Amino acid sequence: MTSTSLQDSTGTAVPAPPVAKKIPTERTHHGETFVDNYEWLRDKESPEVVAHLRAENAYQEAVTAHQEPLREAIFQEIKGRTQETDLSVPHRKDGWWYFSRSAEGKEYGIHCRVKAQDSGSTVADWTPPAVEPGVGIPGEEILLDGNMEAEGKPFFSVGGTAVTVDGRLYAYAVDNSGDERFTLRIKDLRAGELLPDVIENIFYGVAFSPDGTRLFYTVVDESWRPYQVKAHVLGTPVADDVVLYQEDDAAMWLGFELSADRRHLVLGIGCSEYSETRLLRFDDPAQALTTVISRNERVLYEAEPFLLGGKEKILLTHNRAAINSMVSLADPAELEKPQAQQTWQTVVEHSDDVRVNGAGVTATHLIVSIRKDTIERVQVLGLAGLGTPAQQAPVEPAFDEELYTAGVGGSDYEAPVIRLGYTSYFTPSRIYDFVLPTPEQPAGELLLRKESPVLGGYDGSDYVATREWATAGDGTRIPLSVLRHKAVRQDSTAAGLVYGYGSYEMSMDPGFGIARLSLLDRGVVFVIAHIRGGGELGRHWYEDGKKLTKKNTFTDFVDATDWLAKSGWVDPDRIAALGGSAGGLLMGAVANMAPEKYAAIVAQVPFVDPLTSILDPDLPLSALEWEEWGNPITDPQAYAYMKSYSPYENVRQVAYPKIAAVTSFNDTRVLYVEPAKWVQELRNKTAGTEPIVMKIEMDGGHGGASGRYVQWRERAWDYAFIADALGAAELLPGAGLK
Repeated sequence: MTSTSLQDSTGTAVPAPPVAKKIPTERTHHGETFVDNYEWLRDKESPEVVAHLRAENAYQEAVTAHQEPLREAIFQEIKGRTQETDLSVPHRKDGWWYFSRSAEGKEYGIHCRVKAQDSGSTVADWTPPAVEPGVGIPGEEILLDGNMEAEGKPFFSVGGTAVTVDGRLYAYAVDNSGDERFTLRIKDLRAGELLPDVIENIFYGVAFSPDGTRLFYTVVDESWRPYQVKAHVLGTPVADDVVLYQEDDAAMWLGFELSADRRHLVLGIGCSEYSETRLLRFDDPAQALTTVISRNERVLYEAEPFLLGGKEKILLTHNRAAINSMVSLADPAELEKPQAQQTWQTVVEHSDDVRVNGAGVTATHLIVSIRKDTIERVQVLGLAGLGTPAQQAPVEPAFDEELYTAGVGGSDYEAPVIRLGYTSYFTPSRIYDFVLPTPEQPAGELLLRKESPVLGGYDGSDYVATREWATAGDGTRIPLSVLRHKAVRQDSTAAGLVYGYGSYEMSMDPGFGIARLSLLDRGVVFVIAHIRGGGELGRHWYEDGKKLTKKNTFTDFVDATDWLAKSGWVDPDRIAALGGSAGGLLMGAVANMAPEKYAAIVAQVPFVDPLTSILDPDLPLSALEWEEWGNPITDPQAYAYMKSYSPYENVRQVAYPKIAAVTSFNDTRVLYVEPAKWVQELRNKTAGTEPIVMKIEMDGGHGGASGRYVQWRERAWDYAFIADALGAAELLPGAGLK
């Protein structure tokens, strides 16, 4: 590694970018050999590698030092709009109201509860208590103070919590490094003491058995894939914990949850194309797992066992002869027959225009999550007559805005209400309770419990969100969400930013973001490109942007950029691009395809060396990716196709724009080595003079550093880099904090 001093355009001395030495490593597959000069950077235990990464940080700090006042301004805007002392809306579970508090100056939330009262009045008993920010209430208990837990630790994140039905024991899992391996502890809430049971290296998710004697948790293998569900009997050695199930297929993911009525442990095994559910009955002394539908049937489904009129039923959300999925009802006895002989009752029919995302039950109603016209919605219908001609019509809570997101935020099985979360681009997060329909109130009732406060004189009417459509090269219409300050004029002078993801059927749904306001207030037109590979327009939209159609994701993003350049809103020379993780792969791909279209690109935790990663099944999560990208190990066509777009292997001798790769040393999903190699190759090949930097958080994971203030500063760094590159550092007249 070498480094010398240079001068920037102002004459200020800055170091030259670090130059990693080249140690050629050959990788041969399907008769093709690729020489990788920087694979040695993968050794995170090497002092030389760590020194190189620190040199990268020193370089980016020097190159971007002039952005510090802008970063500080954006950070203060985020902070100034955020009510730092706040709380969540309490939710009721097993006779308690649970909620969390945040406090000014504190990085982490404080998890609390207070005893619920039962008066016999449905409305009163399910109305959350009036909890005030910064003010305790009689009987309030602190379950977990994240600030105390994080004290003296470089990182802090909670990976799951659980409470026994009787409310006595509280389990919580904590990560102090960012590698998403958690330590689980159990607190006796009555005694206020920790139990001696401590379980190391677990994955997300914990749950108690209904009788509170066992604790279920998930373990990952060496490639960071969750592959075991274990049961710990309280008070016994962890070494004696029983493996309830182990998934040996390296391409399958494993998880679990309790059924809504808590009569079953539900194990979910699957990939993006098919799945398998196994059930454990808590009242079965033999504790034998039963399979609902075998993975051999190649059906992608979720199963919810429940009692309907006192009879055992299984609710299936599935894609059997239904690419957008549908909801059916089945008797367990039917599922024991060969599938061709099974009879299922249709509950929600398949539609080419409606994507069914999932379904669940309460004691009285079916809750269905759907996506229609790109928007996520919630529908409910009574269990009476379910799957028969007497089935009730669905009821959908009505909202006023065109572009919004509404989703189920949780419910208690016996509750007469369900909790809904609602947001839009310029409506701060709202929490509603939706009173489930009854014969007396067939439309239900929507009760607003809270709208997250936004300080600093925020007025949503200062901003505009519209749905526009770009046209892809193959004629496909690509939905765009275009966000701007109302003061921006359509005179082709503004700056623009295009954001995208486009993988794993994940949708970039409308949502409020305080940090984004800082860009809009500087006149940046913010475009969210709902490109293929996501889920905004149903399963076809996803299928048309994965495996051997993956390049549609990249070309759609470029076409969205072209729409913005020609829209009349922005100066075509003042457009930047932003994306993270698989969206970081997108950034690397479009940088190679169309570098001239962007003034700057920010790639967050970017998956820019995908072929190297997926060719090695021992690397974290690699085998799980085969269903998304193809298996280049066994399939020469998949190998050739991936190699044709892999950002690292397609860097070419063109003038690249300003590029920032933002990553974390302990990220287990996209390893730091990918952007580290990528920026070296970019610097080797670029024919331009724009800086290419890597910012690495040495104590963070896939989501960056922990702590809200640190995360605000990270977002301020990204946005300052973009605004500076676009010449959009100054606030519009009258915009900003009031």
